[in-house]
Amino acid sequence: MYRHSRILIVLPFVLISLFSGAQPLNKKETFTRQDTLRGSNGPGRDWWNVIEYDIQITPDYSSKKITGSIQILFTVPEDCTDKIMQLDLQEPMRIDSMKQGNEPLTEYRREGNVYFIDFGKRKFQKHQPAEQNYTFFSISVYFSGKPREAVNPPWEGGWIWTKDNRGRPWMTVACQGLGASVWYPCKDYQGDEPDKGASLTVTVPDNLTAIGNGRCINKKAGKNGTTSWTWQVKNPINSYNIVPYIGKYVHFADRYTGETGEELSLDYWVLDVDSARAAKQFGRDVKRMLKAFEYWFGPYPFYEDGFKLVQSSHLGMEHQSAVAYGNHFMDGYLGMDLSGSGWGKKWDYIIIHESGHEWFANNITSNDIADMWVHEGFTMYSEVLFTEFYYGKAAGDAYLQGIRNNIANDRPLIGPYGVNKEGSGDMYNKGASLLHTIRQVIHDDSLFRKIMRGLNQEFRHKTVDSKEIEAYMSRVSGKDLSKIFDQYLRTTQIPELEYRLNGQELNYRWTNVVKGFNMPLQLMGKPGSWLYPETGWKKITLPPGTGIEQYNPNFYITLKKGQ
Repeated sequence: MYRHSRILIVLPFVLISLFSGAQPLNKKETFTRQDTLRGSNGPGRDWWNVIEYDIQITPDYSSKKITGSIQILFTVPEDCTDKIMQLDLQEPMRIDSMKQGNEPLTEYRREGNVYFIDFGKRKFQKHQPAEQNYTFFSISVYFSGKPREAVNPPWEGGWIWTKDNRGRPWMTVACQGLGASVWYPCKDYQGDEPDKGASLTVTVPDNLTAIGNGRCINKKAGKNGTTSWTWQVKNPINSYNIVPYIGKYVHFADRYTGETGEELSLDYWVLDVDSARAAKQFGRDVKRMLKAFEYWFGPYPFYEDGFKLVQSSHLGMEHQSAVAYGNHFMDGYLGMDLSGSGWGKKWDYIIIHESGHEWFANNITSNDIADMWVHEGFTMYSEVLFTEFYYGKAAGDAYLQGIRNNIANDRPLIGPYGVNKEGSGDMYNKGASLLHTIRQVIHDDSLFRKIMRGLNQEFRHKTVDSKEIEAYMSRVSGKDLSKIFDQYLRTTQIPELEYRLNGQELNYRWTNVVKGFNMPLQLMGKPGSWLYPETGWKKITLPPGTGIEQYNPNFYITLKKGQ
């Protein structure tokens, strides 16, 4: 996703307040049982693993209702019986019936946005590693209702029923944070992605096109002037990333040869009236994006499913292999440079940012949205790396230093776990600033690139906790970065270097920091000049031509002159 709400962008002579970014996930400071059920891997979830979703829906534009079904394939890690399964489906959507094979499932109850299915004495056998195939189990769920409508998509998510500029139906969904259970039953938990992917069949009037993630594997004419479109993703995918796009779309395509020599299909679906503008904008930035990000992060993670941009009525979302695009074919963010540096208007913000999520959010996914800085901090930093790749290191530095002006330091980046609550919206700007600071500490761009690529290999198609990312970066860098992560992720305090200067004699220490904080700091005078502050006073004689106030500005810190 892109920028969080309430950010302030300082441009020459202009102060712009942008209410643009992540959906409000959970604004509460006190939490209910529903929050815990939604946000934790509780006893109704932890005994079964999703293998595949097969979703079929028929949306009705006039009534704003959906009817559909889902087959859920799953395995169990241990033999078990007497189990109760939690399925999530948000009110006012409802489950009409369920069955396992041909046997109806009748023992279930609803509690708010959760259904509990009592399997009684049914036995579930764990997968045996020696077997060629999984021991699969499946349930079929039939559902219907009028899903929550997005009031201000994508920031306040839900199903989007709108019209294009010619008055024709245009439909999609944006539901990160809010959850995929706003429109279909699922295990609505980021930590369990279907191992073998998902399929989505959408039945629409035959004068409209329905697009989904991955590749179209079937298009079938139905009754009463309808057509059913079936799309399939072969890779693991998070439930909130599975979406339909329905409208008067036209298609054009291209191909990209990646760094491994493999060809990646590029598919573009836009409204028929916008095809010329789209061809120009997409043709310029998509291949540039892929070249830069494959350099920094490694191969695009979903070659099997292809890459798509799909025009949307809202600004954008990182829907896996089917990125939502609504930037109106403008450079920058709706024509603005969010950094104020000038570099942010050299490229289309939504193409770059949302595609960056294919590596961070879609390839590497946080188990809990409390750790969503892993999605947004790294992806915002991808904007810096893209800028650097094409315009030079000074340009990337300027872009990063510009977006730092948008940091509010209102709450820690990491939120409370297990209740579906994000941390601060600073996960974007401050998350990127943290990574840039760590890059300076590592002081080896080749090694930093190795870490970025290594993360996407080590955690390929996996879900993670922040601590796993932190530990990996410390291990591969050969530096203990734990206190730096604790400082910037878990507090709102910005490290403050307090100093006293008498001629060239410098006394210095860190203040406003966590216990044990000892991040080194590079000075910009004599090459190779570094300070190694701790929380106790230290003393050094500065080399000639080196001043304390001329530190490397890519470190996110403040200075305080002591008495």
